[in-house]
Amino acid sequence: MDDHRLKELQHISHSMFAKNYFGVFHGSLSAKTDINAFIINRKNIILDEIDQNGFIRLTSNTKKDYRWKEASPDTDIHLEIYNALPNAKYISYTMPPYATAYSFDHAVVTPQDYYGYKDLKEVHVYDPGNFNDWEGRAPHEIANYFEKTTKHLLLIKGFGLVSYDRDLLEMVKKVAILENSCRLLTIRNMNI
Repeated sequence: MDDHRLKELQHISHSMFAKNYFGVFHGSLSAKTDINAFIINRKNIILDEIDQNGFIRLTSNTKKDYRWKEASPDTDIHLEIYNALPNAKYISYTMPPYATAYSFDHAVVTPQDYYGYKDLKEVHVYDPGNFNDWEGRAPHEIANYFEKTTKHLLLIKGFGLVSYDRDLLEMVKKVAILENSCRLLTIRNMNI
């Protein structure tokens, strides 16, 4: 992994952890390194101070080996998205508190703030239904959703937010804008 990309991922991971988008041992961040390979955080890694050893390189065109067991539990979600969307270069799975909480009671997020309205317009909330079998269904259903839309964000009711982009900063910006929009909507609703 090149040093520039590693530093970029470390910086973004630290920032997302500081904003409470990642929990302790919760969340994932990956980057495509070539057509059949990507790096992703290891399982049981605190994403606040991740170093090079906190990432693992996986290949999608070979049999799954021991490395897959060391990788994030979200690895299959990332793999399915990379396989379905050649333009995806970065993927994150986060659980921003306001957006996730907002997903419980709303089928769509319609931002009322300037940046949310300008950049997102609206974000539909995906209902995974039964959580008992969600882990097995999630990789396919998430990739399938992204294949059918031009949106790069998928807010999943009670699960969190999956996002992808060709540009790491653009991906993180959209996550931050959605979380801020949901925070503002929540504050507004408290004052009504």
